[in-house]
Amino acid sequence: MDFPRIYNAARDFVDRNIDEGRADKAAFIDPDRTLTYGQLLSASCQVANMLTALGIPREARVAMIMLDTVDFPITFWGAIRAGIVPVPLNTLLNGAQYEYMLRDSRAQVLFISAALLPAVANVLGDIESLEHVVVAGGDAGEHIPFQTELQEHETTFTPVETFADEVAFWLYSSGSTGEPKGVQHVHTSPMITARNYAHNILGMDENDLVYSAAKLFFAYGMGNAMTFTMAVGATATLLPGRPTPQSVFAMLKAHQPTMFFGVPTLYAAILADPECTPDTGSSRLRHCISAGEALPEDVAQAWKAKFGVEILDGIGSTELLHIFLSNRANDLRYGTTGKAVPGYRLKLVDEDGAELGDDEIGELVVHGDTAANSYWNQRAKSRATFEGAWTRTGDKYYRDADGFYHYCGRTDDMFKVSGIWVSPFEVESALVSHEAVLEAAVVAKEDEEGLMKPKAFVVLNQGQETGDLFETLKEHVKQEVGAWKYPRWIDFVDDLPKTATGKIQRFKLRE
Repeated sequence: MDFPRIYNAARDFVDRNIDEGRADKAAFIDPDRTLTYGQLLSASCQVANMLTALGIPREARVAMIMLDTVDFPITFWGAIRAGIVPVPLNTLLNGAQYEYMLRDSRAQVLFISAALLPAVANVLGDIESLEHVVVAGGDAGEHIPFQTELQEHETTFTPVETFADEVAFWLYSSGSTGEPKGVQHVHTSPMITARNYAHNILGMDENDLVYSAAKLFFAYGMGNAMTFTMAVGATATLLPGRPTPQSVFAMLKAHQPTMFFGVPTLYAAILADPECTPDTGSSRLRHCISAGEALPEDVAQAWKAKFGVEILDGIGSTELLHIFLSNRANDLRYGTTGKAVPGYRLKLVDEDGAELGDDEIGELVVHGDTAANSYWNQRAKSRATFEGAWTRTGDKYYRDADGFYHYCGRTDDMFKVSGIWVSPFEVESALVSHEAVLEAAVVAKEDEEGLMKPKAFVVLNQGQETGDLFETLKEHVKQEVGAWKYPRWIDFVDDLPKTATGKIQRFKLRE
């Protein structure tokens, strides 16, 4: 995909929509405000002027701890317009985690939603690199009030002449396997993901209205509800709060979106909710999409039966910015993650890097132009992940004879029982196919003889009692996926440890 040498993503995503006649069209809708493309252009220029007036130089980092409101795209694109690097951060962390990322990124400015300010209040004074704090959507206290400050600045700002290969923004990895890492993405990557996935797989166009339960601060949500919609001139609806079944129902009913993006745990929770009925939600839905974790076949079938809309399961990563392997409407197989998205090449390799054939389990590696430059200040981890034009995903898959990829688990999560690989996801899918089970996670545990066996952590559906479920579920798994794969231990728990993006943190269950 060709881009000019001088290329600023803000020009392509913001200004182009004005050039194409969308100045008065809604770009983003949150519970309090509607932001048109024209207003986005003006406000992002004000942010660029604000940062320049504050003395923030090109290539410096500005952190964002911002809820999903129209202030997020205003800030994000304003920074990029000025050649400054926005670093959106997870909005559900604690002070110590924020302190780590603010220090790690050396952010000079923090943009933060007022409701989230208490989480960082005690650490802000200890971060030497942080020069300014800008507070949006409420009382700024001793800090800079976002809306008031914006009004002090001009609504025009010519995009800085950045290079196509220049770092445009960072995202921090979700931490599903440990400490988050700063992932550096260049200016061209968002448009490439929009063309590869939103256009080629979803057929998204300017008439679409999108709701993504996945938030803007991480790669999946940023694509769904910002870069994809802006690439085609569509509209996104934003929910600042937590996506519960009830809040999702309300968003679907109020806005009648044509596309809904979720994660497997949310789809399962919606189906388990007693208020979930076939007429709940949007009558205009043409695509539902899932990523973040592999989608159990049982959940996909139940959703289709209830709502009449397929869920297109796919997988992406922070390192590759969005989905690179996906089912599609005209080529779908439940229980698989589909086939390569156009623009990406995939292969499976063994521990020595040798390429594997069909029906052989190996690590999935991906070739694509949206791979990140590197992890910030993590040389060894960068070298282990980014191998020339190929990116290691850390996910184990096998490919069937028809070219569909079947998820087995994270490389660190896979283990052998009696010399045969066990896929945690396969056992988990068997468990959640039982009517009593809402969620499950499986890890390896040593038995009394030092041999590895599956251990399950199970969340039951509302109203279910444990009773004799231990024996029932063991037998159920034996029947579904094989006698040697059943969990030798089952802990019934109220919930599972997850990242804010919905990924189960199995490493915490192994501790």
